[in-house]
Parts: sequence; C-alpha cells; structure tokens
Amino acid sequence: MPLESRDAYAEEVGFVDGFPVASDGKRAWLTHCYGMLGVGRDYAFNSGNGAELYVVTGHAPRHLDRNVTLIGRVLSGVETLSSLPRGTGFLGFYEDEKENVEISRIRFGDDIPESERAKLQILKTETRTFQNYVQSRTFRKESWFADPAGRIEICNVQVPTRELKSEN
Repeated sequence: MPLESRDAYAEEVGFVDGFPVASDGKRAWLTHCYGMLGVGRDYAFNSGNGAELYVVTGHAPRHLDRNVTLIGRVLSGVETLSSLPRGTGFLGFYEDEKENVEISRIRFGDDIPESERAKLQILKTETRTFQNYVQSRTFRKESWFADPAGRIEICNVQVPTRELKSEN
C-alpha cells in the first residue's frame, strides 16, 4: 500500500504485509522506523552475524536504510525497551560496565510456545480500513490542528496493533 507523501530517503514508500518499506524503483527495503529490529555489524557490509541485535527506540534513523539489515519489528513490549536509560557515551552507548542494563531475555515469536504467545490483532495494511486510517493521520481534523500538514512520513504511520484479552 503506497503512501502518497514525499520521502527524503526513497522515491516511493508504503507498507507490505504490515512492514514499512521504501523503494528506488529497482529494489525495495525495510525502513528504520520505531520498533524495527536490526542486525548490528562492523565496517564490513557482511559482518552482521545476529550476535548483536538492536531495536529502533527513538527517532527514525532512516539514513541507516540499506546500510544495516532489518529483520523484523517488535509487536509487543517496545515501550519497555524505549524506557531503558541511555548510556553517557556517543549516541547513548554505555561508557562503563556500571551503566549496562541487563536484559534477561528477548524471544522471537517463533521461539515462544503457541500457548504462551500474546494474542495480537494487527490491522492488515492492504485493506481499505488501513487506507482510511492513513488518510485520517495525513489530514488531521481534530480542533487542535491549526494547519494540518496534508502529508505524512512513513515512520509516522504505526500499524495499529492490540493485544486480545483471553476470556478465561
């Protein structure tokens, strides 16, 4: 589902199966939006081996598009990651061991037994409902907006996701 708005980093942007994507007309790639999961690497392009993963927890670093491999997105719990304290070093890196925050466990959805998985409902991006949602975010009509932008950036369209409560 393409977005009509301009983009500073790609000729075309939109959504494919719930993921924010960009394209130059020849190839397409996932975009570095809030909640996206990437594989860290060193200077060599093929040096990422999955030992270092990161999640975009702040402003979208779109300049990393096509430079670092994105492998998915966080569907639940990104607000917890976003609340962790930043380190005192450049770009929030931890300068000494005392700043480290231990994360006891992160699991991929496929690694969680089905009986323990959160029951999530994700709005399909190829539907008219999602198109209407994007339009409502693009042309804001709430009384607070004195001058609605009439455009929207790909990372400002978070695909609506909610947890379904069990009936037990």
